[in-house]
Amino acid sequence: MKITGIETFLVPPRWMFCRVRTDEGVVGWGEPIVEGRAEVVRAAVHVLAEYLIGRDPLRVEDHWQVMANGGFYRGGPVLSSALAGLDQALWDIAGKTYGVPVHALLGGHVRDRVRVYSWVGGDEPAELADGIGARLAAGFTAIKMNATGRMPALATPADLAGVVERVALARELLGPARDLALDFHGRVSAADARRILPLVAQFQPMFAEEPVLPDRPHLLPGVVAASGVPIATGERLYSRWDFRPVLEAGVAVVQPDLSHAGGISETRRIAALAEVWDAKLAPHCPLGPLALAASLQVAFATPNFLIQEQSIGLHYNEGADLLDYVADPAVFRFTDGYVARPEAPGLGVEIDEAAVRRADQAGHAWRNPVWRHEDGGPAEW
Repeated sequence: MKITGIETFLVPPRWMFCRVRTDEGVVGWGEPIVEGRAEVVRAAVHVLAEYLIGRDPLRVEDHWQVMANGGFYRGGPVLSSALAGLDQALWDIAGKTYGVPVHALLGGHVRDRVRVYSWVGGDEPAELADGIGARLAAGFTAIKMNATGRMPALATPADLAGVVERVALARELLGPARDLALDFHGRVSAADARRILPLVAQFQPMFAEEPVLPDRPHLLPGVVAASGVPIATGERLYSRWDFRPVLEAGVAVVQPDLSHAGGISETRRIAALAEVWDAKLAPHCPLGPLALAASLQVAFATPNFLIQEQSIGLHYNEGADLLDYVADPAVFRFTDGYVARPEAPGLGVEIDEAAVRRADQAGHAWRNPVWRHEDGGPAEW
């Protein structure tokens, strides 16, 4: 079997899919994307496609090594994300060729269902009650919220009180039997993280995500030491080498993104590395159906998996949603906050190709907001 063609599709609200076809009619799908930089990743996918065309798609590991390490310049979000989507598609082809789901090729499932959580935003306290109420009505047992909105260079007492007020409200609405995760989004300084985390520890968050920016792992040991809340990070890290220093710093949860961190192949290695430090895997996934499907395949085969993010109903998704591109939405049916093990071959999701091609005709040019402080200086979004 040989790869005969690779196509890419820009699909709203902010995603990109790739389709890898073969001369035997087996087709694989993947989701290579950097949100806000889709056009750049698209070009990188087609550069990597020059190598893949004409080759056997079942040599997944060999192709991963060449695409990741065959160039003198390597790594970074664009190349790693292009590689990630193609890696997903090759695993999809492998599963379809052998007639089994990808998790069977990864050693078989270690659980029968996977717990998922849902986003509720949280930049404004008024959003929380309605958002949490809707997620509870849908059966979710865990939610994640932004711990803060825009933050100054150093928080005022009022800023600190505002964070505590939002977290307290969320815990009151959720009660003691459900889980609450906080996302700092790199919006606070390390000094403020050390102040805020002890204040919210009383509400027992499942984890606090990205309390410092990902390019500052040297600050994590101090934050971890100051916090009674488990620390999570990793959505902006792209390889097992990126994850080593944060694991050494003592983070409790690693969050590689299957569409950024080298796909299924590299995320499996990151998860195994995390076991050495007794850390859990909670893949980042505010993305589309292929990224979620790939994440679930890894989750079912990974012993130290914790919980899975998913983007159905996510506040960023305006004008289109994950299920718009799926032929059978039942594969993503959540019951009591869990999703059942997919049994279809490959990634386990059937893409509505006609819907994807229609969406690509419109495309998108999504860009993340640019925030500024009150004095006009740039702020972290």
